[in-house]
Amino acid sequence: MEASRTSGVRGTAPTSPPSRAALPGCDEPRRTGPLIVTEDLGLLDDLLRLCAAAGVEPEVHHRVPERRASWTDPPLVLVGDDAAARCRGAARRPGTLLVSRDRDDPEVWRLAVEIGAESVLRLPDAEGLLVDRIADAAEGVGRQALTVGVVGGRGGAGASTLACGLALGAARTGRRTLLVDGDPLGGGLDVLLGGEREEGRRWPDFAASKGRLAGGALEESLPFLRGVRVLSWGREPTAPVPPEAVRSVLAAARRRGGVVVVDLPRGSDAATTEALAQLDLGLIVVPGELRAVAAAHRVASALSLSVSDLRAVVRGPYAAGLDECWVADALRLPLAGELPYDPGIVADQDAGVPPGAEPRGPLGRFCDAFWACALGPGGAA
Repeated sequence: MEASRTSGVRGTAPTSPPSRAALPGCDEPRRTGPLIVTEDLGLLDDLLRLCAAAGVEPEVHHRVPERRASWTDPPLVLVGDDAAARCRGAARRPGTLLVSRDRDDPEVWRLAVEIGAESVLRLPDAEGLLVDRIADAAEGVGRQALTVGVVGGRGGAGASTLACGLALGAARTGRRTLLVDGDPLGGGLDVLLGGEREEGRRWPDFAASKGRLAGGALEESLPFLRGVRVLSWGREPTAPVPPEAVRSVLAAARRRGGVVVVDLPRGSDAATTEALAQLDLGLIVVPGELRAVAAAHRVASALSLSVSDLRAVVRGPYAAGLDECWVADALRLPLAGELPYDPGIVADQDAGVPPGAEPRGPLGRFCDAFWACALGPGGAA
């Protein structure tokens, strides 16, 4: 989604595009794993151990299987260097890796070319990479989710309202959508969506997470509200979630594809820094008043150190002499769009209607236009 500082239009987004670990209490069934071809018992033991770490069950053969489907259907094929010569002439297929424990044998690379292997992985150095490849293949990982972070230029700017509206707008496009509450002091996005009593896991349940989380198990463990999976905070005071847990959770969320929207706090700590590092696009919400612009300038200066693509969403009403283009220029940020003033949004929330749930309302129209731009041909996705 490309935009100049003056490309926003009123009421719309710009017209040019903007160690796998089990979840506590989540019993995820073993997934279909790779095909392993080797007669080296030591190498086979290593590969079985790595498959177990990735949560998959492999199929093992000493040579290319007689059934063509057994060779072509698995998401990944791991060929031991001892079996590579026996795989000559097999149908070329994507996702073939040659695995070796010999660091100095140049013959391995020639064999890899002959069988059409994508790469050569040497153990034990490549164990972590191989676990990720196995788990990604089993999960069917493709394009990562477009991840958009929203932060207020000042307190009460409406960042949580916009984050909620964007998530509901993304769900209306039919895409898998996950809304992440990154502000432990924000009151809970599940409350904003009317789902504070819904069963599902909250941030404190993931505080001990490290390494790789299974994206499917993460998604299924979260409350499902109005077409959106929501990761929010509980009602009880809790210790901060460690940065490594934030990294693991967001990485798992992004691997599933679709859209991830993150509501971010204005302050900066190690956990927030981890979240910022995963963003494709950052939106800073700025009311059209001088004091808000001054506050947003400080916030934008801090965010720009971690977010490569940061843009302004300006909302009215405006102080005398200001408009959305003036605000964006003052912040030296591209204009992502003008968020229209919606006097009925508080009444809607009191009536149990989440922000942006009504596609014909001002916020709903803005969010739908934003995603049409960001997810359309040539957009940020």
